[in-house]
Amino acid sequence: MANLSKVQTPVELLPGVQDVVSQPERTWSTSLWQIVRFGIVGVLNTTIDILTLNILLWRFPTHDANLLLFYNSIAYMLGGLNSFGCNKYWTFKHKQAITGRELLRFAIVNIIGILCNDGIIWSVASILHALVANHILWANASKGCAIIGTASISYLGMRLWVFTRPHNGTSRAGKEPKQLAGNYIMTSSDIHETQVEANGSKMITKHSLSVIMPAHNEEVAIAATVHGVVNTLKAWVPDFEVIVVNDGSKDRTRSIVEEIAATDRHVRLINHPVNQGYGAALVSGFEAITKDLVFFMDSDGQFDIADLERFFSFIDEYDAVLGYRIDRQDTWVRKFNAWGWKMLVHLVFGLRVRDIDCAFKLYRAKFFYEHRLETRGAMINTEILYKFTQAGYTYTQLGVRHLPRRGGRATGAKPAVIARAFREMFTYARKWHREERQKA
Repeated sequence: MANLSKVQTPVELLPGVQDVVSQPERTWSTSLWQIVRFGIVGVLNTTIDILTLNILLWRFPTHDANLLLFYNSIAYMLGGLNSFGCNKYWTFKHKQAITGRELLRFAIVNIIGILCNDGIIWSVASILHALVANHILWANASKGCAIIGTASISYLGMRLWVFTRPHNGTSRAGKEPKQLAGNYIMTSSDIHETQVEANGSKMITKHSLSVIMPAHNEEVAIAATVHGVVNTLKAWVPDFEVIVVNDGSKDRTRSIVEEIAATDRHVRLINHPVNQGYGAALVSGFEAITKDLVFFMDSDGQFDIADLERFFSFIDEYDAVLGYRIDRQDTWVRKFNAWGWKMLVHLVFGLRVRDIDCAFKLYRAKFFYEHRLETRGAMINTEILYKFTQAGYTYTQLGVRHLPRRGGRATGAKPAVIARAFREMFTYARKWHREERQKA
């Protein structure tokens, strides 16, 4: 298996048929409210833009048009960062994960916007130079003309090119969608999204399955999550185990799982007396598995075990099926951190995964029996996928639903967790790259 060529072309699955049904033409009302939202974001961008420009003028006064142009570019770029997040998730309701192509298109639109903005502001500033003596009034009058002139370019570029919705029913080349074994594959941008026939039949796998569920202070959701997993898998899998790893919880998480395990032979508890970190909890689970396949999922109730049904049809073709979150139910800060981490992982390790830390993944257990994992923090998913691909294993990616938290608190954005992740990244990146060079 380790000698198989690496296949990383994702087969993207949306969770329900309703997600891929062609949408009706947008009404004028919908378009109007979209323009209103764009305008509100524009006001916010303009506030950031003008405030930045005036702070620069206050700290570093000038009446030179070229230096003003430099100040303007800095101010415009800061407004652009805010524009990307607000317009993507609010104005155009583009819930898909951020992609490199989307960022490139946004950058191109903004470069065009900057050039137009700078061109207008330079032209107007040159005209007003002899007419307006006050440098603040002169600069802001020029800036106002530039803002009006570039707003329409920005809106049209984002709506028609950057944040476009899937063109359902036709491929990129304009051909009819290709039918494969009852599924319709449709191309949108750089992804394939597959619609599964809703025939109500249950998919039974021939493989045995180990499920790992890390838990830290999840007393609100743990019982419902574990019972949901067990009851669902009984209908699909002939032989399975659910391994809950209590990572130093200070609430009733441990006692709740102990009560469940005492009455259900499928459930096992591994207890860490003190909190060791997310990676350590997963590693303890991997070391305890006994089945053919291994699946892990968070215990906070933000995933639906029913989405695992679709993964089984791909596990005989690939060595792993990786979930990515559709419409991620987290704060914008966590989404931004996740995007930055994904970009850094791609830069350092060359991994191109849509949602590298999504806690909904199915692997063939062979990999974990043969490879030792070294990290114990938030770097764990990166380590697994780096070693997985280096060993020649294959994977595909499917979309899964992401639900609001039932309770408890997320710990992934804590400064200590982030610092540990960066420390592990740079420590092990040097080590693993050195080992790869030695092997070569």
